[in-house]
Amino acid sequence: MTTPTFTLRHVTDPDDPAIAAFGRVQEASYYAPEMLIPPEVFGHLIGRHSPEREDRLLVAQTPDGEVLGGTLYALLPLPGGLRGAGFNSFMAVTRAARGLGVGRALHAETLRVVREAGLAGMFADSVHPSRQNEEDRAAEAATGVDPAGRRAALHALGLRTVDFPYWQPVGGPDGGPLTDLDLLYHPLDPDEMNPDDRSVPLALVTGILRAYWSGWLGQERAQAEALALAERAGNVENVPLLPGTGTATWWGEGHNV
Repeated sequence: MTTPTFTLRHVTDPDDPAIAAFGRVQEASYYAPEMLIPPEVFGHLIGRHSPEREDRLLVAQTPDGEVLGGTLYALLPLPGGLRGAGFNSFMAVTRAARGLGVGRALHAETLRVVREAGLAGMFADSVHPSRQNEEDRAAEAATGVDPAGRRAALHALGLRTVDFPYWQPVGGPDGGPLTDLDLLYHPLDPDEMNPDDRSVPLALVTGILRAYWSGWLGQERAQAEALALAERAGNVENVPLLPGTGTATWWGEGHNV
């Protein structure tokens, strides 16, 4: 069997058929696609640019145009020395293309763009298997994804767990917070960090989440949620980074939302 070759490109035309194709990849790859940004919104997002936010859709395609995977991410500059960061909303690869290096290539290209934009790194969030219920674990297995394996893959890409109690403000049961996630972060220059103090500034975390959430929560609610998050983190200056395979220690201390 011939291994398919692929190239990466950013989709800029809201009518590009790759948008719908990536939407199908997204739906087939995630156990709860209704919780993700719907593909019919992608065209609007990539056509919207402001000094505070730029959304991009990057796809991996074969020479005949088949979409093997893609990622939707946002560039979120912040004022001052914090610089800002990217936030990866979702990355997916078709089942047939897994193991071919598509995800690694997509992630590497987003990091190149983040660096070119002068930002500090890339955030993402990801479900941790220890906080999934049995129904969700079964649904994810049906997509061919092992949640522990997914987190190991994210760790291998360079993403680390931000060690504080994170959840999305909406999207859970009855519209409440979605609490089975961890926030992950890939610093662009991890080798420059003190190996005994691998951390990320809390102000960068809350600034990025406020900017990212404002799109659907509005600025006032996003600001309130970011302040609440900082309080849960103890208003520390820097938040430790754990291996990407791990979950925040707060959950292991018996806390509940």
